[in-house]
Amino acid sequence: MELRHLRYFVAVAEEGGITNAAERRLHTAQPSLSRQIRDLEMEVGVKLLERSARGIALTAAGRTFLDHARLALLQVEAASEAARRAAQPEKTAFVIGFLAGQELVWLPDTLRILREEEPAIDITLASQSSPDLAGALMRGKIDVAFLRREAQAPGLAFKPLIKEPLIVVLPAGHRLAARTQIRPQDLAGETYISPTRVAPALKAAIDDYAARAGIVLKPQYDAENLSSALSLVSSTGGVTLLPLYVQLMLPPSVVIRPLQGEIPTIDLVLGYSRSSTSPLLKRFLLRIDELVAHVAKSQEKRQDQGRGV
Repeated sequence: MELRHLRYFVAVAEEGGITNAAERRLHTAQPSLSRQIRDLEMEVGVKLLERSARGIALTAAGRTFLDHARLALLQVEAASEAARRAAQPEKTAFVIGFLAGQELVWLPDTLRILREEEPAIDITLASQSSPDLAGALMRGKIDVAFLRREAQAPGLAFKPLIKEPLIVVLPAGHRLAARTQIRPQDLAGETYISPTRVAPALKAAIDDYAARAGIVLKPQYDAENLSSALSLVSSTGGVTLLPLYVQLMLPPSVVIRPLQGEIPTIDLVLGYSRSSTSPLLKRFLLRIDELVAHVAKSQEKRQDQGRGV
């Protein structure tokens, strides 16, 4: 069995068919890909895919094999990255991942702590979606990340940082913007913009809140990312729900308002690989309480300045 067999199988499973995988992802001929998948099934000794006129579906064995294939490919990539780093032992490099926008909150104190621990450090920043950050951690591409607690993240550890309240984001001229708080029932009849296309943890938090509040949020637009969500709010007159840190990135045409009643929250965590051997990471983790305290103090100071205190 070769690595390419695993890559081909994962591509077929994730794309939902051999034709889609061949054309969109692997850029190879369909007959060749079909042959490679048959060879894989012969070597494994069981059927991994059910084929029909409507396409393909994973068998029970295929679903189990998919999980292991993904993990095997991640481990290979992590091993390659570790080898590349080991080839340059004289250079201390550290890669930090952030949910887009969170660097505005966490980066200054993170840099201060890391440079106190390692003055000559070479720091690289990566801004991605939370699932992409988790994947990069598992592949050894980044050392630590500020992200959500992703469910499908074998080999990762998460340290809680804060619980972020969700707030309503709406156009400055919207009729609800005149209110100091917004009832959940008021959202049900509005044009709703889903901010969760690549944010499963945020989707779960919003879905749970809507269920508890007894409302149905029917997305009329799907945002690809945070910037897209803010743009759609401004251009369509719709509303959305986002974590409070979005207040640092609002254009003038958009405002935020708190929800009335029970406030939904979403966890922000610090993620890292359990197998990491980075001495700097270990020292950084020992100072997480200090980091959280400094960020909280900075946030309070910013809010006081905003109120003219």
